[in-house]
Amino acid sequence: MARQPSRDEEGQPAGNHCGDGGEATIYIPREATSQAQKQTASSAASFAQSTSRGDCTRWVRMAIPLQGKDGKGGQVGGDDQPSVAAELRALWGMAAPITALNCVVYLRALVSVLCLGRLGPLDLAGGALAIGLTNITGHSVLFGLASGLEPLCAQAFGSRNHDLLTLSLQRAMLLLFLAALPIALLWLNVGPILVALGQDPAISAPAAAYARFALPDLAASVVLQPLRVYLRSQGITRPMAACSAIAVALHVPLNVLLVFGLGFGVRGVAAAQALTNTNMLLFLLAYIRWARACDDTWKGWARPAVVASGLPGLARLAVPSCVGVCLEWWWYEVVTVLAGYLPNPAAAVGAAGVLIQTTSLMYTVPMALAACVSTRVGNELGAGKPRRARMAAMVALACALAIGVVHVAWTVALSRQWVELFTTERSVVRLAAAAMPILGLCELGNCPQTTGCGVLRGTARPAVGARINLLSFYLVGTPVAVYLAFGARAGFSGLWYGLLSAQATCVALVLAAVVWRTDWQVEALRAKKLAGLELTSTTPAAAAAEESKRLVAANGEPAEGV
Repeated sequence: MARQPSRDEEGQPAGNHCGDGGEATIYIPREATSQAQKQTASSAASFAQSTSRGDCTRWVRMAIPLQGKDGKGGQVGGDDQPSVAAELRALWGMAAPITALNCVVYLRALVSVLCLGRLGPLDLAGGALAIGLTNITGHSVLFGLASGLEPLCAQAFGSRNHDLLTLSLQRAMLLLFLAALPIALLWLNVGPILVALGQDPAISAPAAAYARFALPDLAASVVLQPLRVYLRSQGITRPMAACSAIAVALHVPLNVLLVFGLGFGVRGVAAAQALTNTNMLLFLLAYIRWARACDDTWKGWARPAVVASGLPGLARLAVPSCVGVCLEWWWYEVVTVLAGYLPNPAAAVGAAGVLIQTTSLMYTVPMALAACVSTRVGNELGAGKPRRARMAAMVALACALAIGVVHVAWTVALSRQWVELFTTERSVVRLAAAAMPILGLCELGNCPQTTGCGVLRGTARPAVGARINLLSFYLVGTPVAVYLAFGARAGFSGLWYGLLSAQATCVALVLAAVVWRTDWQVEALRAKKLAGLELTSTTPAAAAAEESKRLVAANGEPAEGV
């Protein structure tokens, strides 16, 4: 018998197998457990004493078809096999607005850099340094932590557990608030830290000013990032894109007013970024209130003790998600640092900047695809439909591969023309144009691996993605990049061959985890636990036994010959 969790005053803990041998505890309020489940507890316990393992397995197969093992393709609970066209419509109905949102956010960053470029070389250097620093230490951390909310929200919405959906949003905001406190302390002391690390004080001063005025941006992200996941899990994506587009349309006049009109300089760039992020949040909240978009799923503010009780369980999903995101994002900063040690470092760093801007733009599509397939997979698993979840994953991976092929084609055909849009410096153009086809090949691997990581998040296995990123980027990619760039004297292109080796390793491991090592039946059982239903065991066999008890208690003894 599986160990039953104890109940406390505030809620009922339900175990969650995280896919890495650990067990996360998600605290579910009492009202999230239905009265019908309580009534079946005694009959389930008596049935457990007389039911063999074979009978358990047989009943679970009745409940959820085994992918690749049920020759008849039998369905229970509406888990029919959807058409590819239907899944494409569902996926891109969500992904297209999110792609537009990502492009809009990219344009916001581009406008800020253009404004910095008109302030002079010291302000440009200090502002660029501060943007990189705030991205590494702040925005990547909050984005990664919010990604851990994806399986909870998606599976809770799919299983119609709106109490857990509401609680998860509130817990995520609390978690991000706690994470933002040390980040804010760091940003307040950026100037002395940079000087202590040997940075030129003339560059450290504008960097410190930018970081201080970016603190409201950090505060807005504490609410905005979890809110986006909450809305996306319900398929509400077009309003997010529209609100972001309006906010970024106001970003240009805000920059002109604050940076040049009021003469705030670097501080004005940071303040404009913060105001734009705040506008995105306010527009979204206004839409939710005006359109009553979440009336059915929002269950009101919970007591602080109830919210805080679920933080450990959420953290076990959020921290691996954060680690996986940060490991990949930070690697590009490693490339920039390494480029500074090459011959003609100014040209190498400039070329690295062009390529990083390019890959950031290309990343908008697979990032949207990953976020939406995470939602699609989570929704279907939460609804107890593993066949549909598998279809969503496979369709998304096929789309990602096609997008990667497109990136290869245009980076090869238009490499020099694209680089010349950023700069006319001949040495920079030569280095960047030579590496553009390599960058395209990297995207051929990056698109499927990013999407595959979205599938892993949707199945509540972010720790798998984090381990893969650590191995691929730091144990494979970095040594290869260093050896080729400096040992083999391949120079600037060697750094990007290192990225190519990292992406090749990453996509192979992610596809192995998603395509060949995912048991969709077991993931559906785990989703029931995560969404607050009655399963408490963490092993597949024990989970199957517990599910069979529930089925028999609800439906009676199995018919002969089933």
